[in-house]
Amino acid sequence: MNIWQVNMDNNYYAVIMAGGSGTRLWPLSRQSRPKQMLALFDERSMFQTAVDRVLDLFPPERIFVVTIQEQAHELQEQCTELPPENYLIEPAGRGTASVIGLAAVALQRRDPQAIMAVLGSDHFIADEPGFRQLLHAAGTAAQDGYLVTLGIQPTFASTGFGYIEKGAQIGAYEDRLLFQVTRFIEKPSQANAEAMIAEGGYYWNSGMFFWQVDRILAEIQRQMPDLYAGLQDIYAAWGTSQAQATVERIWSALQAQTIDYGVMEGARNVAVLPAAGLGWSDVGSWDSLFDLLPSDDNGNIVMGGEHIGLKTAHSLIFVNQPRRLIVTIGIEDLVVVDTGDVLLVCHKDLSQEVRLVVRQLKEQGKEYL
Repeated sequence: MNIWQVNMDNNYYAVIMAGGSGTRLWPLSRQSRPKQMLALFDERSMFQTAVDRVLDLFPPERIFVVTIQEQAHELQEQCTELPPENYLIEPAGRGTASVIGLAAVALQRRDPQAIMAVLGSDHFIADEPGFRQLLHAAGTAAQDGYLVTLGIQPTFASTGFGYIEKGAQIGAYEDRLLFQVTRFIEKPSQANAEAMIAEGGYYWNSGMFFWQVDRILAEIQRQMPDLYAGLQDIYAAWGTSQAQATVERIWSALQAQTIDYGVMEGARNVAVLPAAGLGWSDVGSWDSLFDLLPSDDNGNIVMGGEHIGLKTAHSLIFVNQPRRLIVTIGIEDLVVVDTGDVLLVCHKDLSQEVRLVVRQLKEQGKEYL
């Protein structure tokens, strides 16, 4: 390993975004215990798994977590191996642009040569060694000045993801091809999604990004000057007694914005690193679990509790209440979720609509959130 590679490793940091609410997995995912805190696949929560899968590449002192105040304590309890000061707290959720901006300021204060890997806290990834290889290749490309996004090879014509159209090949990084990004496409119609899949050259936008700290801050300055001005105030106050008050003052005036809309769609020198065969999922809805969890001979997935199913097929049954028996007779392609205070029953093809229920509950000022 040469000096250049050693420097990249020493200046490479993981930033895990962990402040989301995961409304499409309601009623299991709640404001006080959102999706990333849940153990859906084994005894480890999705957040713990997100940290576990990068520990071979990033030591704990180079793993940062950005979350909101309401979730910080539980996350720290789940991953005590990370230094407490590496948990960065947003006063309130303002979208991924502010999340990334806050992390960039913190890293720039610590290491002006820092390279960021921006990762999710609630993704499922089957091929973890392959994922770590991609992280290393993406960090190497970021060192060359590219704003790199990880593009997931589509497996079907999804309308639930944004897409990335690749352009000309830039080069190869550790045997991984890197391409220019022609454009970002937000969640398409079914017809447009099918057309892109048929044409080829399009990838799902994973929401994972890689860049030098000074490069992303320069783009924020160019495209989101108000956010940049606030980040500069935070940078000046960082490490002083005024730091938290400054963050709260800046955040109270921020408009919510994603990094995709706010920066990436208009950014310069953007590249996509295709990722095929990772077994990736954002676990964005109940129906996504049908592809990720083992089922019985009738295609049913039973999670927790006790279930008796007669003439029941291709359904998901979840209960987290002790001494609770769920009986289903003559159902197919349904999702049944019982959390004690809420019972959800929906067709699995409509499970994305759960977020609309959450929105209605918020508008009506009701509980259960």
